[in-house]
Amino acid sequence: MSFLSSSEKSKILSARRRGFASERIAIGVLEELGYRVLETSKKIVLGNTEIGEVDVLVEDSSGEKYAVEVKAGRLDVGGVRQAYVNALVLGVKPMVVCKGFADDAARELAEKLGVRVVQLSDVFIVESEEIYSIVREVVEEVLTEYFELFYGYTIQLKQEHYELLSTIYSSSNIEEAAEKLNVDISTLVKRIDELRRQGIIPKWASKYSSVRRIAQILLQKQSVTSALEESKKLAENLKSIVDQLKSIQTTLYSLTQQLTKIQQAFSKLEKQSGENAK
Repeated sequence: MSFLSSSEKSKILSARRRGFASERIAIGVLEELGYRVLETSKKIVLGNTEIGEVDVLVEDSSGEKYAVEVKAGRLDVGGVRQAYVNALVLGVKPMVVCKGFADDAARELAEKLGVRVVQLSDVFIVESEEIYSIVREVVEEVLTEYFELFYGYTIQLKQEHYELLSTIYSSSNIEEAAEKLNVDISTLVKRIDELRRQGIIPKWASKYSSVRRIAQILLQKQSVTSALEESKKLAENLKSIVDQLKSIQTTLYSLTQQLTKIQQAFSKLEKQSGENAK
């Protein structure tokens, strides 16, 4: 018995989702073209044996029915033959919705067999999952860059850096920042470029909005770092106080022991004095 890996299962599920999404898009386009959807996932049965399936069965305004095959990619010769045979068995006309023809041979065969082809642009055939995957990858890359900036940043900032970054963060645009710093925009751009050369601001942060976010992250990191340092000092001070209290406690215990001994000695002397008086 063979088992699929998680990555193989993911690819299969992804392919299925792409197929479902392409079918939904195709149905929408066909309806806009005036076709009426009669059935989806139409089974093709000969005798008692199921030999195949048609993605969509539609009808045009004149009552002509079409067996529609939906292809997520381009239509090749094999796809043309499949659409033709399936439609022939069902007794309807063949149609394919796809991105276009894979080659001239597929185009010529479709024309010869009377297979109608509705071509969709790549824009329409890109399904939601593909868009989601692309956006997710971009977001992950961006988050990784920002997390690396926050957690992996090791350059020591100077006071002048903090002043510049604070001004940038508090300004909604570069004009406002330049005005606050009492410099012209070209001078401010040079100062920002210098921060890039020093590795303080990443080279990919080319827009002012990106530079501003970087400034915010660096300032927040400094705030967190300062708070952690203060917490560390406070913890060290508390530990020192606790150690001192333990030392005082030990000293008090020792004094108590000594006082007890002295008290016992006085009691013994008083007892002896009373006996001598008798």
